[in-house]
Amino acid sequence: MFILSSHLDKRSNNKVRFLTTYHNPKAQKPGPEIDLFELAHSFWQQKKLIAATAALAGFMALGYALWAQPVYQTSSLLRPVAINELDALNRSEVYKLPPEDALLKVGSALESYDTRLNYFRTHQDLFKPLERQGISLEQSFELFNRDAIKLTLPEPNKAGALTSSIKLELTYPGMVNGVEILNGFVEYAINNQREQISADLKVIINNRLRELEAKINAARSSYRSEKEGEIATLVEADTRKRAELEDELQALRLELKIERDARVAQLSEAISIARSLGYTHPTTPMSIADSVQGSSSRQMRTEITSQTMPLYFMGTQVLEAERAALLKRTNDDFTDERIAKTTKKLKLLEVNRRVEMLVNRTNEDLYLKYIEPLRAEAVRLGSLNTDMSRLGLASIDRMAQTPTDPIKPKKALIVVLGVLVGLLVGLCIATARYLINRRKQAL
Repeated sequence: MFILSSHLDKRSNNKVRFLTTYHNPKAQKPGPEIDLFELAHSFWQQKKLIAATAALAGFMALGYALWAQPVYQTSSLLRPVAINELDALNRSEVYKLPPEDALLKVGSALESYDTRLNYFRTHQDLFKPLERQGISLEQSFELFNRDAIKLTLPEPNKAGALTSSIKLELTYPGMVNGVEILNGFVEYAINNQREQISADLKVIINNRLRELEAKINAARSSYRSEKEGEIATLVEADTRKRAELEDELQALRLELKIERDARVAQLSEAISIARSLGYTHPTTPMSIADSVQGSSSRQMRTEITSQTMPLYFMGTQVLEAERAALLKRTNDDFTDERIAKTTKKLKLLEVNRRVEMLVNRTNEDLYLKYIEPLRAEAVRLGSLNTDMSRLGLASIDRMAQTPTDPIKPKKALIVVLGVLVGLLVGLCIATARYLINRRKQAL
């Protein structure tokens, strides 16, 4: 170890000298002493060596600074767009996208490795200078993506709200057009999100349209079921009514036939009585009495009776004529107006105009209920514009600009450090030479 000590040296005329004594704990005898003034004087004597070493190191540092590939840094700043940029999309009532969410979508795309890789694959000419021997272009991009791109997303501030800006920094070597890469990447990410939103919008609209079509089809099915049910009800009612009228008509005809047969029997009996009495022509009891008493035919009488005149007073001629007519009759329908009315009702039941109209409907959609809002919504959705190529998602507050100076290497700092290192090396060499000379003198 080195110990700085002070003592009187008789050979130096009692002047105070500062000596450095080297003590080795393991050695039994003290080592040679180092005089700092002599060491400093030795440095002065070797100043050319020290200066040359410092100059050589400085030139080497300068050469490195001039030879090293310059590295630049550029950045782009994105902010939320104005509300009116997204008004049409939000008013569609299909896709809600506030400006802050739109900015976060762009930020997610910028952060996505897949988006970066796709941008690299579609713009490989911009990354050609990154090719190195022994590694593929994709591996070069992996290194570039890992070390060169820095993304600052919105973060909560003290109030809890998100900062409304995204900063994207790119550090790139001078052989690469970093400004074009960064601006192109921002535009690519925005376009990528526009395409994604457009695709999502189309899917949502198609899903809504399918849902509306399903509701309309359900309404059609319900209408058809109701129509078929109504037709079946009407046909059943007409069938039942027709059967009842036919039964009634059959009963009426049977009744008329029975009445006709009864009339024929009555006439036959009356004819028999009239023939036995000799009544050929119609007569009355008063006429019979006058003929018996011999009354004058010039007298006119009025006969009033409260009893029904027996048929045989009609005489055989009239009765036989009526009986003959009844026996020739084949249809009694004309004798009762109820037959005509019943036949009319049956005729009306042959065609149900309500059923006919229901069956002959060509455009059944016109008769569907409660589907006008569905149709209006389907028309509105079908007229929505799904082209989002001009949709504003993020406002580029500051585009990447070509930097004036590289961020590294810092030439002045490197040269100064080189000179300092060279100076330190020179001092070390000078110290070593001084110690070697002292040891030689001590021997």
